[in-house]
Amino acid sequence: MHKTFGALALTLLLAACVHPPRPPEPPLQVQPTTAQLDAARRVGLDAAELAGLLNKPLFQMQPAELGRFLAWQQLDQPALRQRIAALARKNIGQPYELFLLGEFPYETYDSQPLFNLAKSDCVVFAEHVYAMALSASWEEFFWMLQRIRYRDGVIGTATRNHYTEADWNLANGWLVTDVTRTLGVPTQAYHQRIDRQAFLLKQFKIQRAIPVQPFDDVYVAKQDVAAIEAQLQDGDFVNVISSRGGDAWASHVGLIVTGMDGSRRLLHSAEPQVREETLQGFIARLTERDARQAGQNKAQLAGFKFLRLNESPQVPPMAPQPRPARPPALGG
Repeated sequence: MHKTFGALALTLLLAACVHPPRPPEPPLQVQPTTAQLDAARRVGLDAAELAGLLNKPLFQMQPAELGRFLAWQQLDQPALRQRIAALARKNIGQPYELFLLGEFPYETYDSQPLFNLAKSDCVVFAEHVYAMALSASWEEFFWMLQRIRYRDGVIGTATRNHYTEADWNLANGWLVTDVTRTLGVPTQAYHQRIDRQAFLLKQFKIQRAIPVQPFDDVYVAKQDVAAIEAQLQDGDFVNVISSRGGDAWASHVGLIVTGMDGSRRLLHSAEPQVREETLQGFIARLTERDARQAGQNKAQLAGFKFLRLNESPQVPPMAPQPRPARPPALGG
């Protein structure tokens, strides 16, 4: 009996060597429609290049390719909300990396570059998608990205919108409007002490005389989100609020997209890559994580802030980029 079993096993092994498993089928290639080809001709794209771009994720594109794709996308998805959702989904699978962008080579406080299409963290992902959706060329995208990332568009580590609630949300009021208080459910108040001077000194060794800013805000508790989900729209900006020891802050951000079944979904960049999941699935997953980590003094999911994408964003002009200061010993 043992010999028979051994012979059978050997036969199967040899058969496997002779007939290896069939490799997985390659993904189906997307073919452009007649309307898409017509839009491509209008922006100088030929059929072969359009087909190639349709089958390439955004994070694998080169800047010149992205610029041509954005011009075409303006025609293919003329509605801003749908264009944001399409671009966000075209970046699904982009690898995640925390603290991805800096000001290099413009400044050397942060050695990360001003852009990176290949990877993202949560804020970079949202900024890139918004900037791409508002742009029709590489040059416009790069300009728009800096307009979103920096206060008045002035590039610099000290002028970057570091604090989500007190910097990013307010500086980009032309793009999104905080609707957390207007959704018809109770809100939870929280307080922050924004010490930009201490932050810049600790993180980047930059000395700036900036007074501490008390900042009060509100969020929707996680258990109340189901009641207001139907009000959320494609392209809305989400702040995920975490809490620990009585403190609360926006620890993560993402974008709202609508599923085929009408469900509201969170599209966001998190370890290990950009993904899309239902909002309720995200809540359930983090609630389960928090239960596992109970008693470990780790941040837990508290709720969300919701910022509505403005219907027709009017992009403010850039402030003039000031000439960098010289060392005091050298004079003006």
